[in-house]
Amino acid sequence: MGSGPAIILLHGGGKSSQTLMQLGTALSDEFTVYIPDRRGRGLSGPFGDEYSLKREVEDVDALIKKTGAHYVFGTATGGIIALQSALELPDIHKAVLYEPPFYVNETEMDNFNDIGKRYDEYLAEGKLSSAMVTSGELATKVSDDELQPPYQWVKYMPNIVLRLIFKIVLELDSITVKDDDIKLKDLLPTFHNDVVLVNETKGTIENFKNVSAEVLLLSGSKTFLFLKHSLDALNEVLPHVERVEIQGIDHAASEDKTGKPKIVAQEIKRFF
Repeated sequence: MGSGPAIILLHGGGKSSQTLMQLGTALSDEFTVYIPDRRGRGLSGPFGDEYSLKREVEDVDALIKKTGAHYVFGTATGGIIALQSALELPDIHKAVLYEPPFYVNETEMDNFNDIGKRYDEYLAEGKLSSAMVTSGELATKVSDDELQPPYQWVKYMPNIVLRLIFKIVLELDSITVKDDDIKLKDLLPTFHNDVVLVNETKGTIENFKNVSAEVLLLSGSKTFLFLKHSLDALNEVLPHVERVEIQGIDHAASEDKTGKPKIVAQEIKRFF
């Protein structure tokens, strides 16, 4: 969509291109915006054999060759892919990373992987709402920080109530999804592969001192401590880096419905 210099937007875990449509629209008055369904989702088909960060970078490379883009934005695990692509692909001149979850703290990531394991077990049993409750524990158990709105309610709500809420969310989503958008129940299993990406980043932070692209580390003030630790580590090693924290927004800020993509778009425009 839009016209002007090309930007590729990369969504995060358990998501698809549909979650970044408002962000893309907000950027389209100055840029040509490309929003792929990352592999394993929607129009991009299956994950394929030997899924890894390398496969995701190959996909970004294919998109760059097709579009001529020199700018890339990634949120959450999309930010991991964006930075690894910037390290390997010289055609990327600038990258914006919104709260990428790099593996930098052993204790926090042990909790992260424990949650991911139980999430997979619930999915295998067909207990989708229980899996969603488990993923919500990322807000309360990965970090020991004081939770800020809108995540506080997750900590104090009984699991039985949360399961009921998420069951209703899944049912409403199945009814309202239309056209080529992807149902939430079909996106839930893809989160496993994003856990794979996070774990691949263990011990790799020092590699990014060789990134030639300019990088903007972007975050919201209402985010989690483990994500701030990730940004801290990247800020120490990236040679051409700027860091901005936007007050009053959270981890989902770049996404449709739950976020504030216009605010995020303003910073992207300024940096690009």
